[in-house]
Amino acid sequence: MSTDTDMDRLVETITARVREQLASATPESSTDSASSPYADTSRPCAATKGQCIGCGWAVRRRPKDVEKILSLGASRVASSVNVTQGGTVPTNLSGYIDHTLLKADATREDVQKLCEEARAHSFATVCVNTSNVRLAASLLRGCSVGVCTVVGFPLGAMTGTAKAFETREAIRAGATEVDMVINVGAMKSRDYTTVLDDICRVVEAAGSTPVKVILETAMLTDNEKVVACSLAKIAGAAFVKTSTGFGPGGATEKDVLLMKSTVGDELQVKASGGVRTTEDANKMIAAGATRIGASASVSIVTGKKSNGGAKKAPRKSLY
Repeated sequence: MSTDTDMDRLVETITARVREQLASATPESSTDSASSPYADTSRPCAATKGQCIGCGWAVRRRPKDVEKILSLGASRVASSVNVTQGGTVPTNLSGYIDHTLLKADATREDVQKLCEEARAHSFATVCVNTSNVRLAASLLRGCSVGVCTVVGFPLGAMTGTAKAFETREAIRAGATEVDMVINVGAMKSRDYTTVLDDICRVVEAAGSTPVKVILETAMLTDNEKVVACSLAKIAGAAFVKTSTGFGPGGATEKDVLLMKSTVGDELQVKASGGVRTTEDANKMIAAGATRIGASASVSIVTGKKSNGGAKKAPRKSLY
């Protein structure tokens, strides 16, 4: 393991490089170059050799063609849509969503309803607390919907050993994905060795089960977000995730863009906390998210307002 000084130098270098890339990719400095992530979307694609550059022109101007491509079997469409111009990705949102119920007073009936809705709408997973994993797994047996759970939730302040134990127990109970909360206090203290060790313990305990690392972005500076994403990448996580939904703020387009710029194609990004409408979800996807954590999932995919769902918890969360 590197010394703390070596780790400080590494993350400072990573942070500087990512910040430079972001500064050079702003709309004000964009050109018509095919390499620009903000290529001109007001005219036909700038690619001249029949090669898609992901500029977003087809998504915005030829949605029927994109829908046809999706109907033929494509599961993703390359696009760096400039969300400030109102771009959206015309695709089925259900497969992006972790249908979430993490309230402390969630009953067996609430979990059953969650799983029924997930089956009906073919969501990616249901996301439940570890104590409800076995029930959810039994209700979804034989179904394509996975079971996601959260460990070290919602504070992330317990030991890495405790998070690893909870991870192993959840997977034995039937979890197919694990979302873990980083040690935010260690992150704020620049104790990167502890943060990295924390993530590594969960990734090791999870084995082949994908791990999503929750940053709790509203508590971090931009530089800390970049460092946290880099540590998740080093540890071998599958995703970085914005928020628990119980912190001081939820997902923002800015944070999703920053996180995606940091992890590139090696990790995916999950936007969670405060995503309640179809428009919210589309904005997060356009910014780079490939998974959405939400309790308003049915409203998001149907475009209809929820009737209230399960009974309200004493404290309102961002989910």
